[in-house]
Amino acid sequence: MDKKLSLALVSASAYTSAQIIANVLSTKITVLPLVHLSMDAGTIIYPITFTLRDLVHKTCGKKNSRVVVVSAAAFSLLAFLFFWLAGKMAPDPAWLYQNDYQNILMPVFRISIASVIAQVLSELADTEIFSMVYRRLNDILAVLISNTVALVIDSAIFSLIAFLGVLPISTVMEIMVANILVKAVISLVSSPAIKFMPKQVETEEI
Repeated sequence: MDKKLSLALVSASAYTSAQIIANVLSTKITVLPLVHLSMDAGTIIYPITFTLRDLVHKTCGKKNSRVVVVSAAAFSLLAFLFFWLAGKMAPDPAWLYQNDYQNILMPVFRISIASVIAQVLSELADTEIFSMVYRRLNDILAVLISNTVALVIDSAIFSLIAFLGVLPISTVMEIMVANILVKAVISLVSSPAIKFMPKQVETEEI
């Protein structure tokens, strides 16, 4: 298989998978150690998607990166559809976990909607900023600057849509702040990975 195609497929697959996994993990609200802020568990993996999207951008170009962002959003909604369909199917009498299934996976709908809206807006902003900075400076700075803007947009939109009215406003604000803190740290740690992904398109395509 062509090396360029292989890198593109791995980057796009990893990005889409991380998006869907984060949506499911976000059904659990946990507490961030040390600072003791409420946080949805999806935050432990979601920040990586920003750098993964930048890897897609570097290997496939801006236009294809946009396609991957929109496709990942569609697959997230499709995943919820199957969760919902399985939840509505009559359980076998010997299977005693129907209520547990519904309580955990059925709320994925609101989280998926929140995630899709936040994802598309923040990732498209990330795409444009990454492109501008990459052409003028370098890839690591492009990742750091674009991720910083995107993670603030994403955290605010996601937290408000997913949890406002379901959780106390103080908890929603804590989730938002914790999201920004964790995403910023993970983004900072993961950003050098962009150097290990060779550019596969011309600079004007990024």
